[in-house]
Amino acid sequence: MRLATLVDSLFVLLALASLGGTASAAPPKTLLLLAQGPDNHPAGTHEYLAGLEQLAKLLEPTAGLKVRVVTADEPWSEGPALLGEADGVVMFLSEGARWTQADPRRQEALARLAARGGGLVALHWALGTKAAEPIEPFLKLLGGCHGGPDRKYQVVETELRIADPGHPITAGLTNFRARDEFYYQLKFVEPRGQIRPILQATIDGRSETVAWSWERPDGGRSFGFTGLHFHDNWKQAAYRKLIFQATLWTLKLPGG
Repeated sequence: MRLATLVDSLFVLLALASLGGTASAAPPKTLLLLAQGPDNHPAGTHEYLAGLEQLAKLLEPTAGLKVRVVTADEPWSEGPALLGEADGVVMFLSEGARWTQADPRRQEALARLAARGGGLVALHWALGTKAAEPIEPFLKLLGGCHGGPDRKYQVVETELRIADPGHPITAGLTNFRARDEFYYQLKFVEPRGQIRPILQATIDGRSETVAWSWERPDGGRSFGFTGLHFHDNWKQAAYRKLIFQATLWTLKLPGG
């Protein structure tokens, strides 16, 4: 019996070798970068597709990661199937909190992605909703939301302070200045202590969280950043490093 067991084990190893793999090799993770076309903002702002194409280039060399830029304009009928095969998403699109719930199949697919521990990232208006109704469901995905008739936003030039120097997302980052349209006085998931501020800025004389991370109860990770209104901010090394490291962190990949 021992000899038979040994022969069986050798057969399995040889079969794996012939397929070019090993028992411990993991398939690459799939990341969807979800963009949309112009949303009536001036040129140079809300450049969703151009911004995510830059992010795709940054992520391209990452081992164990397959990146796909997807245009998610309505009705985005293929969306639920794509989300069902993904390990994470970066959303950079218009009024994202409302968009996530515009199609019940899309909302369910995102909920299933979160439930299996998928990574979720939302940038700028992808964190938003004009109406109040989408806020609570969105908080369960991203932990924070710029929403409702009382939402606040302002173009300011300010120092962005590293709120959590020990977090993997902020590795190698120091305080830096930027001019951007930041959302602030955000709504956050309760209990609020689950949210870890990443960047803070002084707006209207108050310290406001403009980027955060959240280790969700389902075991997954979420990140939100309210900046990137202006496409030129992708030229800032600190911005690129922030979004790059945050995306990898949500996917639980090295470098994040």
